[in-house]
Amino acid sequence: MTDLELAHLHRRISQLKEEARKNEEAWKRAQARAMELLEADDLKTLLLRATDGLKAGYRLEASTLLVEDEDREIRNLLISEGARPEAFPAVIFVDSVASLVSFPARSPRPWLGTYIAAKHAPLFPGVDRLGSIALLPLVRRDRLFGSINMGSADPYRFTRRHATDFLQHLGIVAAFALENAANRARLVQSGLTDALTGWSNRHYLEARLQEELARCRREQTPLACLMIDVDHFKAVNDRFGHLVGDDVLRGVARRIGAEVRGSDVAARYGGEEFVVLLPGADAGAGAVLAERIRSRVAERPFDIGDGRPPLPVTVSIGVADLMSSAVADRDAAARLIARADAALYEAKAAGRNRVVLASGE
Repeated sequence: MTDLELAHLHRRISQLKEEARKNEEAWKRAQARAMELLEADDLKTLLLRATDGLKAGYRLEASTLLVEDEDREIRNLLISEGARPEAFPAVIFVDSVASLVSFPARSPRPWLGTYIAAKHAPLFPGVDRLGSIALLPLVRRDRLFGSINMGSADPYRFTRRHATDFLQHLGIVAAFALENAANRARLVQSGLTDALTGWSNRHYLEARLQEELARCRREQTPLACLMIDVDHFKAVNDRFGHLVGDDVLRGVARRIGAEVRGSDVAARYGGEEFVVLLPGADAGAGAVLAERIRSRVAERPFDIGDGRPPLPVTVSIGVADLMSSAVADRDAAARLIARADAALYEAKAAGRNRVVLASGE
């Protein structure tokens, strides 16, 4: 072997050693990040570690999490943990993952390459000057339900020449951790959920009402309450049976849910009554939402099957609020509910299918 060949061999051995060292470091970083995700105690902690944690751990300009949440379950679970979805700006909730990102249908793997603003900007809201990105699919039980999106200003940080094994492993762990965190949140919430509609129940509402009143005092903001009742619901049960009645209640809950904000507190109060709390909103804002809900429920009759004509359904709504100066006493929660209930009674007495604001305290 000539000296030139020997020198070339030494360089090649040095390169391989350096690549091995970098690979070992990358694997250790990936393992550390994966353990942080697996050790998250709750859903809100996991979401922070999957976004801000990965951003800091990998020294990135951006790390976001795309989550499919068509029925708002993940957001509602967050709220049940005392967190607001809007407090997680790096988490993007969508009805369908395919609306923002696509992976091969079979065996989806991480995608690495050049950042193209026209195509990738929705995955990195509010972030500029990215050079390259890595998109890690989140898959459980052969279903794609999200992605971790990592962005770097370095155009060569993530390229199609790079191996994706470490990132693939991280995506698998993240998907598992997210499913586990959601399941734990469901177990915690199971005693606080109405089995028929999937909404929170009265017990949950009463607990959250105290929290929102405390927030109202602390932040000096108002709190509005909507009391919603399905009109002539007893006649629906008497005429068509309780199975149809249950379907109607579920349908009404879905239409109400389509109008409320992620930060609102919605619960089935009992029977055919629902309550929505609007933190930071007064009676005027509550009335606007109430009218949207009333219109949404009434706009289209409900299909009740068996070839029967669709069933028109309407709701009556009472609206009340408390200002921060009026929530200091112990009776504030009961007073707010009672005033909204009195306004609901007025709406019923006035002919139903309407919104009535409670009179001043």
